[in-house]
Amino acid sequence: MRDLQAAGEPALTDPDEGSAGTPDEFAPLHTHRGSSRRRIALLAGTALVAFAGDLATKTWIVHSYADGHVTTLISNVLEVEQTRNAGAAFGLAGGATIVFSVVAVAVIGLIVRSATRLRSVGWAVALGLLLGGAVGNLGDRLFRSPGVFRGHVVDWIYLHHWPVFNLADSAIVVGGVLAVILASRGHRLDGSRETPASSGQTEDR
Repeated sequence: MRDLQAAGEPALTDPDEGSAGTPDEFAPLHTHRGSSRRRIALLAGTALVAFAGDLATKTWIVHSYADGHVTTLISNVLEVEQTRNAGAAFGLAGGATIVFSVVAVAVIGLIVRSATRLRSVGWAVALGLLLGGAVGNLGDRLFRSPGVFRGHVVDWIYLHHWPVFNLADSAIVVGGVLAVILASRGHRLDGSRETPASSGQTEDR
């Protein structure tokens, strides 16, 4: 090594030492692992908040409101009304409960699998919202009547001129919109960002 340096050859750098100009792909392995663990924790925390909020509000609605009972919060704008939904979000495709249960299980599995590559804050939040919302509605389909994988989802937020929905639906929609925005701007799960000039450019997001 000393002979090479004396001859004017560039010194070899240990990637673990790091430097200001070191590309992201040569960053220390423990740094990548630490970043990944923090993003996974953020994903899990976001999912837990979304799921807990959905479960708490559904429990309150079921115990406080008879099916079809309506309470007006903002006249001609917002009402609270317990309804049971056998379809997808916002009452779409009623009667396809089993299909949407299977889809929810597949989505949850895909998110959990993708978490191993996660180093993006934005994607952690987006996937956390999707995961929490999917688990929230899947719980209804598994444990509510009329039976396993056929249970009806509890909806209760009624905005006039819009189908009745719940917090899980809201989390899914917000997470989906955020995912579309991130993808359209070139942000990847691993924290890198694809740009027109250079698809290899990386930024920690």
